[in-house]
Amino acid sequence: MTKRLESKHKIDRRLGVNLWGRPKSPINKREYRPGQHGQRRTKPSDYGVQLMAKQRLRGYYGNIGERQFRRYYQEAVRLKGDNGENLIQLLERRLDTVVYRLKFAATVFASRQLVNHGHILVNGKKVNISSYRVKEGDTIEVRGKAKQFAPVLMSIELAERDVPDYVQVDYKEMKGSFVRIPAMGDVPYPVQMEPNLVIEYYSR
Repeated sequence: MTKRLESKHKIDRRLGVNLWGRPKSPINKREYRPGQHGQRRTKPSDYGVQLMAKQRLRGYYGNIGERQFRRYYQEAVRLKGDNGENLIQLLERRLDTVVYRLKFAATVFASRQLVNHGHILVNGKKVNISSYRVKEGDTIEVRGKAKQFAPVLMSIELAERDVPDYVQVDYKEMKGSFVRIPAMGDVPYPVQMEPNLVIEYYSR
């Protein structure tokens, strides 16, 4: 089962942004948060800003569980280099993220479901763990009959996002590769992400 705990549209409205840049997001019509007091404008505290940055990043990657997301932070801090950059790189190496980047799925939630149901091969072997960490040079392929699934074929045709240059894909073979680990500036976020604020949030 997918770990989709709540509607994508509810996430968009709660965070006040079109998190995945989708044309059907309710934020395109109502740029305020839900509820009776959703249109009030209040200046958030430093903690509130950090919390919102964390919720955006966590939500973007399919609403990853809090415990797992904290583990990504802990690993990012242990690695050499910029902690925020490290966090983004760890998230971009998740298998469900890579499948989403290759446009084999329209949303990261659909990508996670595709992986969890065993429809994805990594280097020729079935992998059904969405958090599996992809390495540079790994090949990712849609498996067997799933190559003809209507949602997969429709996703490939979507014009709302492009395939970034740190992955390569061949849609005739329904196979792609993870070319390199991206820098923060390479990741095609439709909204501003601030991973350094996420690091500050957890390091309080």
